Amino acid sequence: MVRLVAATLILAFYSQVTFSQISPDCGGAIPICNNTPINGGSNGYGVDDFNGAASSGCLEQTTTGSIESNSVWYRFRTMAAGELGFNIGHSSNEDWDFALYRASDCNNLGDPIRCNFFDNSENKSFIGVGEDPTGDATSVHYEDWLQVNAGEDYYLFINNFSNVNSGFSIEFTGDIFTTNPTDALDCSIINNLLGAPIAACEGDTVNLDATTTGATSYEWYSDIGSGFQVITGETNPTLSVTSSAQYRVVVVTPTGNIISEVQAVFNIVPVTNMVSDEMFCHTSSAVFDLATKDNEALGAQDPNDYMVSYHYTQADAIAGSNPIPKQFPKNPGQEDIYVRTYSLTNPDCYDASQNFSINAVSSPALTFEDEVTICENSSGIIIGETAPNPAYSYLWSTGELTPSINVTQAGDYTLTVTNVVGGLNCESSRTVQVNLSQLPVITDVEVEDFQANSRVTVLTDLQGDFEYSLNNGAFQSSNVFEDVAGGMHTITMRDLFGCGEVVENIVVVGFSPIFSPNGDVLNESWQIDGLSALNSPIVTIYDRYGKLITQLTEFSPGWDGSFKGKPLPSTDYWFKLSYLDNDGNRVYAKYIQNHFSLRR
Repeated sequence: MVRLVAATLILAFYSQVTFSQISPDCGGAIPICNNTPINGGSNGYGVDDFNGAASSGCLEQTTTGSIESNSVWYRFRTMAAGELGFNIGHSSNEDWDFALYRASDCNNLGDPIRCNFFDNSENKSFIGVGEDPTGDATSVHYEDWLQVNAGEDYYLFINNFSNVNSGFSIEFTGDIFTTNPTDALDCSIINNLLGAPIAACEGDTVNLDATTTGATSYEWYSDIGSGFQVITGETNPTLSVTSSAQYRVVVVTPTGNIISEVQAVFNIVPVTNMVSDEMFCHTSSAVFDLATKDNEALGAQDPNDYMVSYHYTQADAIAGSNPIPKQFPKNPGQEDIYVRTYSLTNPDCYDASQNFSINAVSSPALTFEDEVTICENSSGIIIGETAPNPAYSYLWSTGELTPSINVTQAGDYTLTVTNVVGGLNCESSRTVQVNLSQLPVITDVEVEDFQANSRVTVLTDLQGDFEYSLNNGAFQSSNVFEDVAGGMHTITMRDLFGCGEVVENIVVVGFSPIFSPNGDVLNESWQIDGLSALNSPIVTIYDRYGKLITQLTEFSPGWDGSFKGKPLPSTDYWFKLSYLDNDGNRVYAKYIQNHFSLRR
């Protein structure tokens, strides 16, 4: 939120009239106080107040070879403590700089306490201290707010870098003008019978008071650019004025005449045109650009002369307080916005007669998952909104018009949800990716090297997401089990999405892949280790043609490589393992049908 900005000092904007108050030298700095209108034109500089220095704070030498090129000096004194800033308004195609000195002597300025020397390649219309009135919080042409105390003296140096300029305006800002709206700046530094120059609005009446004790007569004059002219018939000590001019009074006293002059500026009061209501679709980070309504409010009025601000209440619009950021973070729903159109040269000249509504219509918020899995041969799965809004309409890419649908096939399904308010369609869409998960199948179980404690690997031909368990233990994502002891074991394979599981009983035993019955007492017989863990195991050995060679039990000493007492040739032989299960049925070990080699 942009803080409260109280306009106090108004400088005539982009105008150079004959009664302008400017001083190119610090020694002749123009004293200013609350509500003082001053012409901001500049043309050249007088004495080099920086004595040929290369810099002063951020200021550097300009095209003239001096820090000054088109300079204006002002001075002011604070009468309150708090936050102070100012906006220097100018043509966006001109390059202005400034420096503010806390000092009471031009010969001892010291370093500036606020300073800006950035070029205006961004074509900005304001430089200053505090906050850019356009709402640009990142402007490099603005310095931090100044904390002031009562009774402090300041010199303000304003300079145009080039030799062509159309003048500027100044608006003082800060909370000291909230706490002290009429005396934040000390007007006693202006020694003038008629007081400080006056900023007013068109239609106002300003009373000039030259009352002097002992005066014998009064004469009033005005100058609108062609010299002072007497105001016929005005001989009273007071004069009511309604138009811009430089006013002079001649007070005749027995001891001599007193002559005093004062500048009065009457600024045009802008008119706020009718602003149309707005309706837009609201998302989670909806921001409405209020600047798009400026042209409606201004109409044919020049945006270089007037600004538009927006407020939550009529009272704030009238006071010019608590403006809404132009990048307005709008919440869902409708609310009224109040418009203030005001003069750049005098923000007290304003019109706050118009308001409009902004209705941020909620775009549907979709909460359902965008990826689901269905099981093979299942009856399907429900996708979409399970708690629908009855005010919304629903349309699936399948053509169905319900908030949720049942799907049995893998694929992408898109739901578009629409909220219709006042002819405005606010839509939200989401695509659900439906994946198919197959029932788990164990294709094979590999027992590495068939040792007594072996590595067991569960194999499957399916593509899917599965996990595995050995002997009803914890499930794991890996299909490999290490150091599995000999004997009977249970392997469980299940689908991560709950699409079923398969359980297999396996037997782990150890045997030698080669034996050599050649009489050297090494590897003279072939046998299987771990049979004692099985119930009534029988090992059946065959040759390559399926001929039964022999059978072994857990008590057999092993096979010596002979058949009916005769040695068999060196070659590969196959074997099967059977045992009695828990029901007393003889079964073959499913994944043990392997071979070994006889070598002589």
